Amino acid sequence: MKKTERTILGWMILLLGLVVMAFGVGFSIKANLGTSPISSLPYVTSILSGLTVGQTTILLHVVLIFLQILILRKNYNLIQLLQLPVALVFGFLCDLALSALSGMAPSGYLSQWLLCLIGILFVAIGVSCEVISGTVPLAGEGFVMALCKVIPVEFGYLKVGFDVFLVTVSILLCVIFLHSLVGVREGTVAAALMVGILSKELNRIYSKVYKRIKRISL
Repeated sequence: MKKTERTILGWMILLLGLVVMAFGVGFSIKANLGTSPISSLPYVTSILSGLTVGQTTILLHVVLIFLQILILRKNYNLIQLLQLPVALVFGFLCDLALSALSGMAPSGYLSQWLLCLIGILFVAIGVSCEVISGTVPLAGEGFVMALCKVIPVEFGYLKVGFDVFLVTVSILLCVIFLHSLVGVREGTVAAALMVGILSKELNRIYSKVYKRIKRISL
């Protein structure tokens, strides 16, 4: 497979991952058991601001892209600015997914967990597609990668710390302005524990399939 074809395939895989991940966010929100850590802040700020989840997701990504530039300065790779159109697409897809799932209402705690687990699986699939696409990371991962270049800490540890920071800020906003926890519950803990494990296992399977596809000569 030629380089151009591999690049096109990579972006197609990333787009597929964004679609699946957006629906994962949608299922998590509809479950009402707490979203994944990276989505907790956009969800809470959407409630406080009146903006859509997609819009607050885009705003968070823009801030994270700007922080990457500040951290890396002259070492910032301009190709990473492609995170911006990716953020715009992902934000749009999040709102689209929530619109498509608008009629969904779990009837009990077990059905809430079913939707939550579907959301976790979809987010994990999306993360795996993002990794194997070989294009650009979402702004959250890009921000952690930028930190890794200036702080001698492994990516995994910094990613956990970043997720904890987002959840902590979300909790503080809920307590101060909403006087109750919204978007941060047991489902958030489950997502924090399971998404990384699932995406890692899925990535092992997807990477094998992707390598076979790349060897195909069209």
